[in-house]
Amino acid sequence: MSAAELCRLSLDEAAELVKRREASPVALTEAALARIDQLNPILNAFITVTAESALEEARAAEREIAGGRYRGPLHGIPLSLKDLYCTKGVRTTGGSRLLRDFVPDEDATAARKLRESGAVLLGKNAMLELAYGEEHPDYGATRNPWDIEFGTNGSSSGSAAAVAAGLGYGSLGSDTGGSIRLPAAWCGIVGLKPSYGLVSRAGVLPLSWSLDHAGPMTRTVRDCALLLQAIAGYDPADPTSSRRPVPDYTAELDRVPRDLTAGVFAAEPDDGVLPEVRAALDAATQALRDAGISVREVRQPHPEQAARALLALLYAEASSYHLPWLRQRPDDYSANTRERLELGALLPATTYLSAQRARRTIIAAYQQLMREVDILLTPPAPTASYRLGGASIAPVGPEGDRMGRLIRFSGPFDLTGLPAIAVPAGLTGEGLPLGVQLAARPFAEATLFQAAQVVEQALKDRLPRPESGLVV
Repeated sequence: MSAAELCRLSLDEAAELVKRREASPVALTEAALARIDQLNPILNAFITVTAESALEEARAAEREIAGGRYRGPLHGIPLSLKDLYCTKGVRTTGGSRLLRDFVPDEDATAARKLRESGAVLLGKNAMLELAYGEEHPDYGATRNPWDIEFGTNGSSSGSAAAVAAGLGYGSLGSDTGGSIRLPAAWCGIVGLKPSYGLVSRAGVLPLSWSLDHAGPMTRTVRDCALLLQAIAGYDPADPTSSRRPVPDYTAELDRVPRDLTAGVFAAEPDDGVLPEVRAALDAATQALRDAGISVREVRQPHPEQAARALLALLYAEASSYHLPWLRQRPDDYSANTRERLELGALLPATTYLSAQRARRTIIAAYQQLMREVDILLTPPAPTASYRLGGASIAPVGPEGDRMGRLIRFSGPFDLTGLPAIAVPAGLTGEGLPLGVQLAARPFAEATLFQAAQVVEQALKDRLPRPESGLVV
């Protein structure tokens, strides 16, 4: 099998070949590193590439597997990490000037679990500065593999581009308002924001303690389930970590869950959803119906209030974390990030407390909705990708706000902690990916994966790979 063919495989396909010893971890790693050498200067998907150590890890995996010590489906599989996961001996920049030379003494828990699963670490992915909505000029923008004139959204921008372009078989991102799901949708891959507390955030640079989630980004739903399996579970180093047992996410993945009810968010006059995005949602709705899943229309609970509450919490918590640096090294932030942090530092406690009260009301509304349906189906965002250097296509709200509108559909699931996944669902007229989002009850990831795979399989032909271009 050629290097190009190896890079086109899904994680699951690559793992099967490694398990049967029909492909070696060294061959997979060499192919991925060669593709990174070729495409990263164009895409800017990696900040740091750990080629030498990756090959050492691949050789070690190969020896273990040859000796009968196969650890499981991630053994010998090349993966990457968003550059806010601490990695022992490998710099962790957070996409910022503040941390450009920071080399941690230990791994984040999720990174350690990947290593224990035998995965090969290719390097650290590009991201928006400190996961806060802007790329720092020291690092620049990540380009969309489907069309390099377009962006990937953020903040897990490099992770999405790397997975989409075949620069490894998966990545870990982080999501505070949509930063896994939005880049995944805009790059034509799968991205999961797990239930709050399912995946440890110990060793992950924080943005907002009560909103941050760590999760997988992959090319398929099955790959996503395999990656989640490796990183989920209780961690005493993370006080928000859940003690719930972790199920086998692939055990019944192929079972069509005909006894489910799905609620589809009804169109609202002010939701800003473009017709192409709505058409992708309609196709996903029909896919669920065709699979025997009951579908009905529901109203999104408190969409504007949810976005406002999330932003108030985010601004306050981010500024609280960054206050020492903001006072001592203000010039090391980009202008827009510094402005947001300064605004957050000025928010009165009454605003933060009001946002927490609103959050409780919004959580109660979603709890009631999830008693009526098992799955929610929504757009990930109102639009698809944007042209780099051009005006944002995110709709402007009545108060001049773009961020609130962009996270209208993604943000509520960070606010409530419900699991949500983005799945590819088609292309725009310009040939850019569109996705849909599915959400479920807390810790119902197994059911969520089942429904997501139904949509994935039904709509996969709506994303024809271009004959030319960067995407494999």
